[in-house]
Amino acid sequence: MLALPIASIAWTVTHEEVFREPREWCAARSHDCRWLALRKFFYLFTCEFCFSHWVTAFFLFVTRFTLLYSSWRGYLVAGFALVWIANFYMSLFGRLRLEIREERAEIAVKEKEAEAKGPSDLAHVQFADGENRLVMGPHQRRVLSSDRSGPEDSASRKVAR
Repeated sequence: MLALPIASIAWTVTHEEVFREPREWCAARSHDCRWLALRKFFYLFTCEFCFSHWVTAFFLFVTRFTLLYSSWRGYLVAGFALVWIANFYMSLFGRLRLEIREERAEIAVKEKEAEAKGPSDLAHVQFADGENRLVMGPHQRRVLSSDRSGPEDSASRKVAR
């Protein structure tokens, strides 16, 4: 459980919009600094893997969490284990965000195609009673049949594609 806040903090600092300006400044400093140590220091704030080590060290100091051993070796084992788990969580989250972004792009393309076809774009809808009716495109969702009275129940129809 300790890896979740580590992953959250490391991801937020290195990827999210709220820290964009400081991150861009650190990225520029990591390229432009004269001394190697300063370049590496500023690079830490742009790399989630690198930054997660420092966040883990902070959490180990605050919580005194050890793993397998009660001495300094327990801190060492816990540190590397937490960094590994936190980076696993960040990889999963990054993959999830990528899939969401791809789905949004696909939806935007389909919406543009639907708008290009215009309101005359009709789709066949099969209702639960077996009747097929023509329905306006997905952006309007109006039934063009005059023989059905009452509001449409979206659960009572299946879209035939």
